[in-house]
Amino acid sequence: MDTRAAALRWDAEALQSALAAHWPGSVVEVAATCDSTNTTLVERARAGDAAPRVLVAEQQTAGRGRLGRAWASVPGGSLTLSIAVPYAPADWQGLSLVVGAVVAEALDPPGAAVQGPRIALKWPNDLWLAEGPGRGRKLAGILIETVASGTQRVAVIGIGVNVLRAALPEVAAGASTGAAAWQEIEPQASAPRALARLLPPLAAALRRFEREGYAPWTAAYARRDLLRGCRVSTTQAGAEAGVAEGTDARGALLVRTDDGRVQAIVGGEVSVRPAAQALGAT
Repeated sequence: MDTRAAALRWDAEALQSALAAHWPGSVVEVAATCDSTNTTLVERARAGDAAPRVLVAEQQTAGRGRLGRAWASVPGGSLTLSIAVPYAPADWQGLSLVVGAVVAEALDPPGAAVQGPRIALKWPNDLWLAEGPGRGRKLAGILIETVASGTQRVAVIGIGVNVLRAALPEVAAGASTGAAAWQEIEPQASAPRALARLLPPLAAALRRFEREGYAPWTAAYARRDLLRGCRVSTTQAGAEAGVAEGTDARGALLVRTDDGRVQAIVGGEVSVRPAAQALGAT
């Protein structure tokens, strides 16, 4: 661990123990800079390294989001990490929703605010600082990739969280809705604090998802569903605009069309955008 990482008090040993409780032999690495934590772990897996590990970068210079979007960060201003684990769930669908729900509940515990959840989930892989139904600013994003590594399949789960308000001008260009920071609801926010909050419950949730799929998280997701009741459109071929009605037991987004049909929107390279009227945009 370098001096910059030590100055930020990354307790990699404690986090490594938390991860090892679910994946023995796990390693937690902290790097001062990295082009992309996901790319690094994907390349290692392709080279035959299927060991469970977490890679944290204080500064990510070429981070990637869904659909090729860039995710930049400044040292200490964001939490950027990837988790690579050998993984074999019966059904992969809904994994990004589970990761989002667990991260949201770690950073914004249930009951922490009288008015209800402050972090909302925008299907399929974004966390927003909520400002009303269908409204908010992007706080965090998730990118999940899988790769064959020998005889195993490795899941590489990338998470980027905006932590400090002062760093927002650096990341706002990558968020068309504007950016939010965890510090807006957690005055003592820091990247190490965020990691310590989210990694232990996420490790446990990943193991449970491998056994049980998305269904156990439907209620947790529904509590934070940003799109429910909003008119949405998607890029899924053949899908019509309509009103979002939550998710099904596998994590598909349910949209009721104008003629009353309910269509299921599945994951993959699909974007969901609240209609301008629903967002109050012009």
